[in-house]
Amino acid sequence: MLSGGEAIVHSLLRARVDTVFGIPGVQTYALYDALARAQDRLRVVTPRHEQAAGYMAFGYARSTGRPGVFSVVPGPGVLNAGAALCTAFGASTPVLCVTSQVPSPYIGSGLGHLHELPDQLATLRTITKWAQRIEHPAQAPGIVAEALRRATSGRPRPVAVETPWDVLEARAPVSLDVQPVGEPVPDPDPDAVDRVADALATAHNPMIMVGGGAQHAAEEVRALAERVQAPVVPFRSGRGILTDEHHLGFTCASGFERWHQTDVVLGIGTRMELMWFRWPDRRPGLRVLTVDVDPTQPLRLGAEHAITADAAAGTRALVAALDRHGRRRPSRAEEFTRIKAAVGERINEIQPHAALLAAIRAVLPRDGFLVEEICQCGFTSYFAFPVYSPRSFVSGGHQGTLGFGFPTALGVKVANPTAPVVAITGDGGFGFGLQELATAAQEKIAVVTVLFDNAAYGNVLRDQHRLFNGREIGARLKNPNWITLAESFGVAARTTAPTPDGLASTLDWALALDAPALVVVPVDARQERSPWPLLMPASRTAA
Repeated sequence: MLSGGEAIVHSLLRARVDTVFGIPGVQTYALYDALARAQDRLRVVTPRHEQAAGYMAFGYARSTGRPGVFSVVPGPGVLNAGAALCTAFGASTPVLCVTSQVPSPYIGSGLGHLHELPDQLATLRTITKWAQRIEHPAQAPGIVAEALRRATSGRPRPVAVETPWDVLEARAPVSLDVQPVGEPVPDPDPDAVDRVADALATAHNPMIMVGGGAQHAAEEVRALAERVQAPVVPFRSGRGILTDEHHLGFTCASGFERWHQTDVVLGIGTRMELMWFRWPDRRPGLRVLTVDVDPTQPLRLGAEHAITADAAAGTRALVAALDRHGRRRPSRAEEFTRIKAAVGERINEIQPHAALLAAIRAVLPRDGFLVEEICQCGFTSYFAFPVYSPRSFVSGGHQGTLGFGFPTALGVKVANPTAPVVAITGDGGFGFGLQELATAAQEKIAVVTVLFDNAAYGNVLRDQHRLFNGREIGARLKNPNWITLAESFGVAARTTAPTPDGLASTLDWALALDAPALVVVPVDARQERSPWPLLMPASRTAA
């Protein structure tokens, strides 16, 4: 005999979920009482805002590949967390939202029960891969198992489960012996593999683009790239799949220098945003190939040939097929190293942020995580921060959600307690979630946040001056005393000079604390060089 809340918690435990991020409320009391009784096996982290709960789960999932779980109250709680679900959907990240609902007799009544939405389930289904309602405690194990299966199988994405208030409290006989049936992943089709292999084998200048769907396929991607001597080009989510130290490990900035010579481009687990949005002048005759578990992706991208399979399995099959071809390409290490060095000189012009990111890289250990944010330094990090391993550069993907970074970093640290985690943020984005300094202090989450304070929404301010004759509106920010603010929450804080040496020494101090810390870097918005010529090079021609 279990309550609905107990059945959900037991189901999470059977799925080896070890952390739930969330804020209790009257509609979820029964769920949280069950969580309280399971605290020896499952950690509950309580943020100060529902959006942060969603982003912490996102960071947990993004850095591990395992599903991140969060719980919020229905109605406004779900809507507050909606930005995180939207981000997780765009970034193909497995996140489970566990929420409540008004009591069963009131669903759809329109009477205005506490936290009632006109159709919460329909709302959730617009920003998740799958959403379902538990209408009886006995349904909980099956629905939770199905939710986690859908979140992690095929193309990973967020899912949601809602349970009416009365069902969370009701007790009934519940069988926990539920075996979820995994969604079958198709094996690589041999004919499709041969067609893609033939195209790569006959290419003069192939390129491989990688995204978040290839994070688990790093070894396979490296083997393929070395086999065909193709640069591996990520944008955000694919960074680190091939280390930047490898001569084939390119960034979006260095990759563009090869774009006009590319005759075959292979996308592995990626939306290929660089190709269809950021890089101009797609050359006539370019052959587009894909390896993707999502069968709809090659249709969107106009792929000539496609392998519908898991990124690792599909890429492994490609390497085997190319081995049968027998042709091996000579190393292009000298050529590609020269290209990367030339682009590095351009990157060094993006000051002060290129130098400040280099300082962070010098201090952050190789097993550390960097969580970017929508700010000038964050944009610059897409190409200026060296990344050495998969998942260690945590991005919000194409949604570009301002304010996601700091709470996401807290989730990354909870999931990786022994690894250093640094969050970079601007003053605008940090303001969205600065209350989570309290969460960091209370939960002892040792994230070091580097706050670049230019007293503005920097991109907006630049564009207003560039596009609207300098007319400013809503772009300047009046900020608090960050040091006093952080210390009032019990978080250590220091201001540092906006120089590489100053940031490096202060970051050393902060990481040594093994406690939450804030490092404030004052930046003059007038002195910031724009990263956009390297992110959107529409006005440039390839070298």
